[in-house]
Amino acid sequence: MAYTLYYSPSGASMAVHWMLIEMGLAFEARLVDIDTGAQRDPEYLRLNPAGRVPTLTIDGIPRTESAALLMLLAERHPETLLAPAPNSPHRAEWLELMVFLANTLLPAMRDWFYADTDGEAQGAQAVQTLARRRIEAAWDRLDAHVADGRDYLIGGRLSTADFLAIMLMRWSRNMPRRATDWPHLGPYINRLRTLPSFVEVNAREGLSDWSNPPSA
Repeated sequence: MAYTLYYSPSGASMAVHWMLIEMGLAFEARLVDIDTGAQRDPEYLRLNPAGRVPTLTIDGIPRTESAALLMLLAERHPETLLAPAPNSPHRAEWLELMVFLANTLLPAMRDWFYADTDGEAQGAQAVQTLARRRIEAAWDRLDAHVADGRDYLIGGRLSTADFLAIMLMRWSRNMPRRATDWPHLGPYINRLRTLPSFVEVNAREGLSDWSNPPSA
């Protein structure tokens, strides 16, 4: 199996990058420099017509969408136990949470960051206000989910849901209310930030602004 990940530091590719490291798989990482517009390069657009990251080529075939890639990798490598098995009692909860993160929280994050470019600039403030409300409602839900002190979101072990959730929580670090401000999410985040694979993905992507000891 040959994997090549096209990524941008701190972007939507981070969860996939982190998971590949955690799985111990051999893969090639290729930087897509969004600051220079590399995502609009014709060569990259042939792989990902949307001009976004991540793109993961699997035996030469490009695949996209971060949540889908996490689930696909878990399915292709079931020995890593990063998703509940189809007959697991945790499977339904995992599917529900993955779809919630991908369909509710991730789009709200995009609306927050790109309200003035994805739509009309004059309506950006209203879009951001709604996005912030949806994001903070998601933190409320996830905070209640980990209020019992669990280490991971699903089934007592690390899963794709944690990779996706932590990436999205990281994006809140400069928002008016950060995910770390929630009483139960803060300890959950701090635990996950100690994982060697999380430390490693930050090092590989040149990131140092969201780590333990807590900086945000």
